[in-house]
Amino acid sequence: MPFLSDTLSRVKPSPTIAMTNKAAELKAQGRDIIGLSAGEPDFDTPANIAEAGRRAIAAGKTRYTAVDGIPELKRAICAKFERDNGLAYSPAQVSVGTGGKQVLYNALMATLNPGDEVIIPAPYWVSYPDMVLLAGGTPVTVACGIEDGFKLTPEALEAAITPATKWLMFNSPSNPTGAGYSRDELKALTEVLMRHDHVWVMTDDMYEHLAFGDFRFCTPAQVEPGLKDRTLTVNGVSKAYAMTGWRIGYAAGPEPLIRAMAKLQSQSTSNPCAISQWAAVEALEGPQDFIAANNAVFERRRDLVVTALNACPGVTCPVPDGAFYVYPDIAGCIGKTSAGGTVIADDEAFATALLEEEGVAVVFGAAFGLSPNFRVSYATSDAALEEACARIRRFCDRLR
Repeated sequence: MPFLSDTLSRVKPSPTIAMTNKAAELKAQGRDIIGLSAGEPDFDTPANIAEAGRRAIAAGKTRYTAVDGIPELKRAICAKFERDNGLAYSPAQVSVGTGGKQVLYNALMATLNPGDEVIIPAPYWVSYPDMVLLAGGTPVTVACGIEDGFKLTPEALEAAITPATKWLMFNSPSNPTGAGYSRDELKALTEVLMRHDHVWVMTDDMYEHLAFGDFRFCTPAQVEPGLKDRTLTVNGVSKAYAMTGWRIGYAAGPEPLIRAMAKLQSQSTSNPCAISQWAAVEALEGPQDFIAANNAVFERRRDLVVTALNACPGVTCPVPDGAFYVYPDIAGCIGKTSAGGTVIADDEAFATALLEEEGVAVVFGAAFGLSPNFRVSYATSDAALEEACARIRRFCDRLR
């Protein structure tokens, strides 16, 4: 009798974490490594938020809380949805989890049965398909190529929907591409969804506040109120508030779904960290001006990286609308051989050779479901980005 579960064989470890770990191993060996694979801001958590965590400790707010969030945080989340998105929810319609990943996973575990399908536009965040598989569902990926701006079209969505479709997982601005959907583009998608009332929508809005230039964020239930009763709107404090390690994500949706998610959480992790919850209250209710200041830095870095990568032979790098990633196409590099003798058969070979030969860690596109590409996180210093892009240029120049 096998000891490990058969379910575990259906999933693979996170490629982004694997690449980050590989870069760390090389760095520990004394190599000069620039890591562009981790998706977290390089800014410190704002001082007022950190202080709120310290106050919680000093006040003894370190015990168990309600399974899916303290009332104060749920009220702050309701106010955030009303303020930022024009969406009205009650605290009973809000779930708080240990990061956005747990919230997404809880929703899938609470709703999927064998044979249920989940539509996932590709490129996608690496965890989406594996979470669906762990929950017993079937991921249905829909390729959204560079010619469509890495975005799902209404025609492609319509073609992917079957009687077995239960969810559409939707992410804007996107990890890994930074592509954001305009209100008109979202409206076209919601018109399709309104014709299929058995399909629910799970939105990952984690990068909502990281939007640049003329791009204006909106979320599906905001664009089409008729979808609200079958939409789970997921968000969190990790990216915009530089709180990745605090591990607080949240969602709002129909109360029966929220209750089901709470039931599941009660038998798995129980409540999120009490201290982090109080810090998240301050994040949502406190000053928000630092977000615009941080975005100005991210936008400058975006422009630096896009310009530099587009100067590399064989590389095409679109300009993203938000988040802190670029997703360059490397079709012009495939089939060539690196200076170190590696045949660039695919984007994984490109990323591996780039790390080994030039000491730059990126994540290969196959991990996100669309090749040949790689993902760069530009959530690091200008100096590191300039040096990394120079190394990538040198690597591409030497391909033969």
